[in-house]
Amino acid sequence: MRLVLPLLLLLPLAACGVDGDPVPPPAKAKPGVTLSGEASVGVVMQ
Repeated sequence: MRLVLPLLLLLPLAACGVDGDPVPPPAKAKPGVTLSGEASVGVVMQ
């Protein structure tokens, strides 16, 4: 057990960077709220 514990603790560190350099997330739309549509109340004739 004394030998296995250090190996298990080093395992996550050894896996760092396995998939290559970090890549930033893709650019998203500008933050904010956009509303569109139509609202009506009562009897509406079109």
